[in-house]
Parts: sequence; C-alpha cells; structure tokens
Amino acid sequence: MLVSSNLSLPPWLQALLSEKFFNACVIHEGARKNEKNIFCLDCCVSICPHCLSPHGSHRLLQIRRYVYNDVLRLDDAQKLFDSAFVQSYTTNSAKVIFLNQRPLPRPGSIRGNICSRCDRGLQCPYLFCSISCKVDYILRTEGVGGLSSFLYDCKFLPLSEPASDDGLMAPVSLIAKTSSSSGGYGDGGVPCRTLACTAATTETVRKKRSSLSNSCRTMFPRDTEISANLMNRRKKAPNRAPLY
Repeated sequence: MLVSSNLSLPPWLQALLSEKFFNACVIHEGARKNEKNIFCLDCCVSICPHCLSPHGSHRLLQIRRYVYNDVLRLDDAQKLFDSAFVQSYTTNSAKVIFLNQRPLPRPGSIRGNICSRCDRGLQCPYLFCSISCKVDYILRTEGVGGLSSFLYDCKFLPLSEPASDDGLMAPVSLIAKTSSSSGGYGDGGVPCRTLACTAATTETVRKKRSSLSNSCRTMFPRDTEISANLMNRRKKAPNRAPLY
C-alpha cells in the first residue's frame, strides 16, 4: 500500500486498498468457498459469498485474483475510479487492473516505460501499474482536491456475476491449456447442461450403432451365421489312416 495519507481518502477507498482478501471467513469457517472475495462499499468490509444476505441492498464489488494479486475487472473499476492510464491485462476474455502495487522485479531488469509512482515496467502509453499507485500520485501532485476528479459517485453497484464465483482468473497463456474448465473463475466443474448434452450424444451414438448392427444381421444373415459357426467351432479329433 503506497498511499501517502490514508486520512485523505474516503473510508471505503481506504478500506478497499488496505483490506486483505481471499482469507477464510471466520463466520463461515466450515463452509465451502468461504474466501472473502467480495467488498461492501457501504460497510467498508470484505465478506464471503455466504455473508451476502445482510448486504443485499449495498454496493458490492467482486475482487478477483490474477497472478497471486488482487484485481478488479476494468468494467467494474470504471464505475468507481478514473482508470485512465492504469495498466490493464486481459484474462478470461476480460480486462482487469491491479488494486495495489506488485513486488518489483530484480534491479536492472526494467527497461522502457515505467510506473510514475513505483518504477515498475509498463507498456506504452500506461503511466500507473495499479489503482493504488495512481491514487498516491494524485495525492502527492494535486493534493486532496485532485481526488474529486478521480472518484465517481456510484449509487448502485451489484455483483456482476453470481456470488459462488471464487474469483480466480487464469492468465491468457493458460486458457488454451484449460479451455475445457470453467475459466479460472469457478471450481473447474463441468456445467450440468454440458453433461446432459454429452449423455444424450453418447446415447444417440449407441442406438445408431446398435441399429446398424441389427441391419447388417438382417441383410446378411447367412454370412453372420457362418462367421459365428467358424468362431465357435471346436477342433475335432484327427482321423488316422487304417493300418494294413
């Protein structure tokens, strides 16, 4: 967390940038998928999918994991922040941005464009590697007054996807290898509709093969019987020539 003065931030933004996500929920310790990957802007707290009931009418933000760091979908982030010039990454066919600065690579390995706050390597024309770095830069260069043009007044923010989503996102390089899974978002299970279609297809193929086999027996009964007799015929005792 790089923000130079947390007291200058709105409570929800301060909590969002300092919260630790994807820890197990203490309230639902024994439940499946109990990681805290949802942030409630109205309560300034992270919650798990099982905690949603009391927050049904609140503004909720889905937090995701990408290369072991907390990210937001760019579409969700743009409802709250001015995300211009923040480096975005494409994963699972969606663009994401990092909440906080990531650990810097080893010295001497950075070339070209860098983050205006933490000197991390970026693609052109981006200026910031994360929301946190942009917030910190605005506070240092423009003061608290600069935040008014950075933050958006969002009154309604529902979850963009079902709460059962565990928020895991696979890098693009892994998507081709795991295209049969559920996208890095879920538990890797196959949807019921896919199973039903597969079962129906298998049953159809089995019936067609059975029908084709019966048709062949009807059209060529003699050949079928001959083949069966040849397969089942036992070897008889040899006949010896008479002795004279």
